[in-house]
Amino acid sequence: MTDAISLAIIGGSGLYSMQGLESTEERTISTPFGEPSAPIIVGLLEGQRVAFLARHGIGHHINPSEINYRANIYALKSLGVEKIVSISACGSLREDYAPGEIVVPDQLFDMTRDRKRTFFENGLVSHISVADPFCPDLSAQIMKTVRDTGATVHKGGSFITIEGPRFSTRAESNTFRSWGMSIIGMTASPEAFLAREAEICYGVMAHVTDYDVWHLSEAPVTLEIVIKTLMKNTEVAQEAVRNLAREYSAKRECTCGNALADALITQPRVILSETRERLDLLVKKYLK
Repeated sequence: MTDAISLAIIGGSGLYSMQGLESTEERTISTPFGEPSAPIIVGLLEGQRVAFLARHGIGHHINPSEINYRANIYALKSLGVEKIVSISACGSLREDYAPGEIVVPDQLFDMTRDRKRTFFENGLVSHISVADPFCPDLSAQIMKTVRDTGATVHKGGSFITIEGPRFSTRAESNTFRSWGMSIIGMTASPEAFLAREAEICYGVMAHVTDYDVWHLSEAPVTLEIVIKTLMKNTEVAQEAVRNLAREYSAKRECTCGNALADALITQPRVILSETRERLDLLVKKYLK
């Protein structure tokens, strides 16, 4: 057992609490970017100290565009988190990625418009590399732990994030398919990009709930269809996360932990003191 909080789970639609989390305590954290979606629950899962955050708030009252992604990631960073597993619902844009199955994507396409995408503003510029937006090491761990549940899981695919909260039109859905997108959701962007700026490993366990609206032999996606499939998938997600916690290693061999090393371009002498203070948690090891 370890007292360090290295691993965090962000629960999306259908996963509002973490079964098996023991000795829990609630952390209410304020950040320079506002309040997170909900208090962060810290506890022991299979002997591993884990932080859990409900992305849409307790009772699912925050829509995808209203989520304070920056506050969520910053709050987890302040706890010392180094790896985040995101549990997300998604629609399938491929025949072979069927409802009820799980995808661990390796690429991300951002079609959102109304969200804050970076921590770096007000006189401090960072050009972060996100060529591979999901941590490959953490994604491999997620793949293994999902596979160990016996569920059908697919490795790789491009995850397109739309603004929401509405679902796609058929024209949009078919366009995304023609672009080569694999799954569609509403929350992976900018969450993945902010995690990279915070030098946190980030991977997604995406639960396919429907075929979006492109599939003419299937009923168009509705909230009823999504919820019904989510209820079935929640048990798999809980078991997979327990597997991950049981086998968890805090060791990092990826490059996520020094993502800012070559990304900060602003000369330190011109950075405003209030900006430096606001971003100290993220940049203090580089700005001395």
